[in-house]
Amino acid sequence: MPQNSYSRDRKVKVLATLGPASGSPAMIAKMHAAGVDAFRMNMSHGEHKAHAANVKSIRALEKKVGRPITILADLQGPKLRIGTFAKGPVTLKTGGKFILDSQKKKGDVKRVTLPHKEILEVLTKDQILLLDDGKIRLRVTKADGKSVETKIMTGGELSDRKGVNVPDAVIPMSALTDKDRRDLTFALDQGVDWVAISFVQRPEDVAEARKLIGGKAALLAKIEKPAAIDRLDGILELSDAVMVARGDLGVELRPEQVPPLQKLIVSKARELGRPVVVATQMLESMIKSPTPTRAEVSDVATAIYDGADAIMLSAESAVGEWPVESAKMMDRIAERVENDPAYADRVHFTETLPEGTTADALAAASYNIARTIDTSAIVCFTSSGSTARRVARERPSVPLLVLTPDRKTARRVGLLWGAHAVVTRDVTNFEEMIAKAKRMSLRHNLAEAGSQIIVTAGVPFGTPGSTNLLHVVRLTGDELKR
Repeated sequence: MPQNSYSRDRKVKVLATLGPASGSPAMIAKMHAAGVDAFRMNMSHGEHKAHAANVKSIRALEKKVGRPITILADLQGPKLRIGTFAKGPVTLKTGGKFILDSQKKKGDVKRVTLPHKEILEVLTKDQILLLDDGKIRLRVTKADGKSVETKIMTGGELSDRKGVNVPDAVIPMSALTDKDRRDLTFALDQGVDWVAISFVQRPEDVAEARKLIGGKAALLAKIEKPAAIDRLDGILELSDAVMVARGDLGVELRPEQVPPLQKLIVSKARELGRPVVVATQMLESMIKSPTPTRAEVSDVATAIYDGADAIMLSAESAVGEWPVESAKMMDRIAERVENDPAYADRVHFTETLPEGTTADALAAASYNIARTIDTSAIVCFTSSGSTARRVARERPSVPLLVLTPDRKTARRVGLLWGAHAVVTRDVTNFEEMIAKAKRMSLRHNLAEAGSQIIVTAGVPFGTPGSTNLLHVVRLTGDELKR
């Protein structure tokens, strides 16, 4: 793969969802040029053939621009829905009674089928049921394992197969359906870099997915259910990254509960050095409008100030009328925020204490050196990407140049804050390491003659997890002539 001097003028990454509005080679190229660093394939929609074509387009673009590009496959997860109605939509009146049961017959204004015995078996008195993305709110008054009687707290029109959310219960079902397993096999065969799993309720859900992935891709857990918040530390420990899936969180929780949880998830993920993506409705109005609302711009900016690794476009890029403009807007907001003199203090509001390891100590030292003396970049030699994650967790003020012989690693760090990955041959000795660090810093316009760079690596070279070396070196400008 050829390399060139291309790099972003910002550190937060932009993840964009592909769909009918953006699923062509030309549009993918335009979006990448506009600022997209990573592409999301939503396995809830589209055929495998279309997703495979998108992967092919991205890999061709990657070869053309000479830069690794990240691909994330987002699995659908279980979709809980009610049954159908005999005579079309019904209107549930607030204060009335409504029953959900296991009977296999069409519903009416008094009852409807809930074809998920796992839900019926766990519901107890006073628990809440939400229908149709939370538009209808029910409170359980009686439950016997086969049916639930509810009081209608918030009524409205209800039609066939509307979604069901149970915010107050852990539902005893796997986060992976048969469809997810088929989609996962397909995605891994396509060589995606990240797999996102939905419906995560507990660490065991992450462990199950990790076993199936078998190291072929990195694993991102979507935090979209209240139950996951209660087990957040355990989920983070087993995940390679997490996503603040605000759309589903906003259905199962009151809207005002979501912003504090967003900050909590971002902070916890940063403490553990896990990349964190903030997603859903970031520039929602740009589905139809070429410009966002000021509130949306402020929302995106807040996620960046909080230190998110990546910000995501959903429907804006998948089905919206302005996918390229949405990417450009994300890019402009990010660049403006990161150039704010107050940004450095805001992004370090979360305290990231190093663990008692040499690698963590050197990552913290790199950050402190960059803050203390005039340096242009931190150059990180890594085979697995773990050293890069440790350094990025510190949110250094200078770019992070990640040099790796593994193309998979280079692609995976595409969701990592500040990382500029380059695929290059591994080094075998100290002199070769320093020479390459200097040369690559100059070649990728991350340093110039007379500037200093910080170099981290592990000795013996080529041994994953052995980071034990830190060196500060000054560039002369002659390195590219060698």
